[in-house]
Amino acid sequence: MNFEYQLSRRAFINSSTVGIGAAALTQQLFAEAGLEQQWEGAVKPHHVAKAKTVIFLCMAGGPSHIETLDYKPTLIEMDGKPMPKSITEGQPIAQLQGKKDALVCMGPQHKFSRHGKSGQMISDVFPNIAKLADDIAIINSMTTRQINHDPAHTFMNTGTQISGRPCMGSWINYGLGSVSKNLPGFVVLTSVGGGQSQPIAARQWHSGFLPSRFQGVQFHSKGDPVLYVSNPKGVGRYDQRAVVDAVNSLNRIRNRVVADPEIDTRITQYEMAFRMQASVPELVDLRDEPKEVLEMYGAEPGDGSFASNCLLARRLAERGVRFIQLYHRGWDHHGGVKKGVETTAKLVDQGSWALVEDLKRRGMLKDTLVVWGGEFGRTPMAQGSGRDHHIKGFTLWMAGGGIKGGVTHGATDDFGYNAVKDVVTVHDFHATMLHLLGIDHNRFTYKFQGLDMKLTGVEKASVVKGILA
Repeated sequence: MNFEYQLSRRAFINSSTVGIGAAALTQQLFAEAGLEQQWEGAVKPHHVAKAKTVIFLCMAGGPSHIETLDYKPTLIEMDGKPMPKSITEGQPIAQLQGKKDALVCMGPQHKFSRHGKSGQMISDVFPNIAKLADDIAIINSMTTRQINHDPAHTFMNTGTQISGRPCMGSWINYGLGSVSKNLPGFVVLTSVGGGQSQPIAARQWHSGFLPSRFQGVQFHSKGDPVLYVSNPKGVGRYDQRAVVDAVNSLNRIRNRVVADPEIDTRITQYEMAFRMQASVPELVDLRDEPKEVLEMYGAEPGDGSFASNCLLARRLAERGVRFIQLYHRGWDHHGGVKKGVETTAKLVDQGSWALVEDLKRRGMLKDTLVVWGGEFGRTPMAQGSGRDHHIKGFTLWMAGGGIKGGVTHGATDDFGYNAVKDVVTVHDFHATMLHLLGIDHNRFTYKFQGLDMKLTGVEKASVVKGILA
C-alpha cells in the first residue's frame, strides 16, 4: 500500500488528521466488510409525505387526449370544417406548420361515457381504466414547450430542454434515497406496440450533473433483465464475491488519494450489482404469482409486455424501489388515429387498471403515486387520418399517494387546442410530485456551475392543490 502513499502534501494530510482519519477508518472497516453505507437521501422531508414511491406509466409518442380523456362535443359538430384561424394563427404546429388549407377539424374518433360516482368522462377505448374513475385525478390542462418527441421527453423528464440534466427519477433517488438494499433506487422498463415506435434514449433516465449512482437502471423485458446478471459458467457466488472484493479494494486505495465521488459510485455499484445477482432473478420470475393475479394483469411471464411490466412495477415497489418508470412506445399516430388509438389502448388499458387495483388491494396505493401520460398530446386538426404533435393542451392522470380521486382538473377550449382553465405546466407537475413525496421544490437544490439547480427550474412553479386529497 506504501506505493500509493509517496511523500506528498495530500497523503501527509490524509494520514495525519486524526479526526478525519478516525471517520475514514470507520467507513473503511464497513466498506471492507462489504457493508457499504446505504444512501439515505440528501434531504430530510420538509413536511409529512403522502407518497414514498412513484410509478410513472409513460405513454411514449403522445397519446391523443381527444380520443382518450378529454371529451370535446364541439369538435364533433365541427368535424370536417376549417379550424378557426383565431385559434391556430401564429401557433407552433409540428408537421402541419404552414399548411393553412389543411387545418381541418377532426372530431373524436371514439365515444366517451361517464363512469363512477364522479361521472368522469372517459373514452370507450379504456373499459378498464374507466373502472378507476373514482380513484384517479384527470388533468386536462397540461402544457409543455417541446413539440418533437425526444426534446419533449427530455423536458417532461428533466424540466428543461437542455440535454444532460438530471431526470426526475434521479432527483428523487438523490433526494430521498432508496429503501431497497438489493435493488437500484430507480428502475426503467420498456415495452412496445400499437403504433409508430419512437426510440427512447437512455439519457432520459440519466443523472446528469448528479452523481451517476442515482441514474436509472434499465431492466430488459426479455432474456436477462440486466446485462451480465448471471455468472459465467464455472464462476460461483464465492468466486464472484472475491472478484468484487478485490476490485473494490483497489478502488478504495486509489480513492484515499483522489477522493473522487465517481470512484465512490463505482464501489457502491459493484456492491449493488453483486447483490442484484441474487435479488433480480427472483424479482422477475413471475411464476410465483397466483394465476388470478397474472390473469388480472393480462400478463404472461417473459412476454415483455406492458402488462407484465406493470406487474413487475408492483413487485419493485414492494421491495422498496423509489422511482419506477415504464415506457410504452406506441402512441405516435400521425395516420390511422382511430384504429391506432384503439390498438394501443388495448395493450395498456388492462395493465394500468390492474396495477392501481392491485396496489389498492394490498394497501400500497395510499403511499404509491401512480402517474399515466405522455410527452404531449395531438392536434384537434386532422393530419390525413391521424393527428399531429400538440403542446398547448393535453392530458395525464394521477392516482394514490395523496391524490384526490374522482376529479377532473382544468380544461382545454372547446376544440381541445389551448389549455384555458387551471393550466398545469410540466414544472407544476414536478412541484406537485415532489410535494407529495414530502419535498418543497423551492428548497430542493444542487450546486452546479455556481448555481443552485432545481428540477422545477427558475420560473415560478406551483403545487396543483386541486388534485390533492
